Amino acid sequence: MNGKRRFQALNLLGFIGMVIINYLANALPLNNMTTGELSDLYPNLFTPAGFTFSIWGVIYLLLLGFSLYQARDIFSFPKVEMPFLYRIGYLFFISSLLNGAWIFAWHYTQIFASMAIMVALLLVLIMIYLNLGIGERRVSSQESFWVHLPFQVYLGWITIATIANASALLVHVGWGRFGLSESFWTVLMIGVAALLTIAFLTLRQDLAVSLVSLWAILGIAVKRITLEPVVMPVFISAVVAMIIISIFFFRVWSQKRAPYGKIKGL
Repeated sequence: MNGKRRFQALNLLGFIGMVIINYLANALPLNNMTTGELSDLYPNLFTPAGFTFSIWGVIYLLLLGFSLYQARDIFSFPKVEMPFLYRIGYLFFISSLLNGAWIFAWHYTQIFASMAIMVALLLVLIMIYLNLGIGERRVSSQESFWVHLPFQVYLGWITIATIANASALLVHVGWGRFGLSESFWTVLMIGVAALLTIAFLTLRQDLAVSLVSLWAILGIAVKRITLEPVVMPVFISAVVAMIIISIFFFRVWSQKRAPYGKIKGL
């Protein structure tokens, strides 16, 4: 099996395995608790409303599209040139293994291990993002949609999920927050998420990542205003963050729509 077919096969197997593990984690469920029920064991103000996690359906659909797109000539001739496969290499397969490993660590309440795995997954997705040159390399509209977009959305969500995982870890260890309120630290984390989003927008003109961040922060705002007790500082900071991100978003959007604007992808 040559290098290209090896990558194609591993990408397909990795995706299928990842989806099966995630399905069984909640269908069985693993350790007799669903992923959401486990999140409730570590209550914190950064965790968004439950509806926000529906984005996983979008992520898996996009990754399914990528998996099929990159394997479209695996059993046919003539072969299609897919240089992006060599840029990704084994990284997508590794990310799928890490995704599955995180599920096991999380469901069996190995919070330190889940944090380490989440950081590793984030780093692998960043490597894929950089290797593909998302936001810098000009690619066809097909490659932009079937290859770049799935990893933009995936990375955007895992960036937020890493912050949420860190919040759960701090709850797990009983962190004293240096005597400061939980609201203060949540506002700070929302600020970090907003700054990272603005960095994606300004450095890579990445609209997809910013939409994911807006979705996550919206989930935080909704949860904090609809559940008792209402935490107004967190709600206000989330709304302010969404407004600021939206300003940068529409500025980049207008540049992309301009006849001679810089077009760097989604």
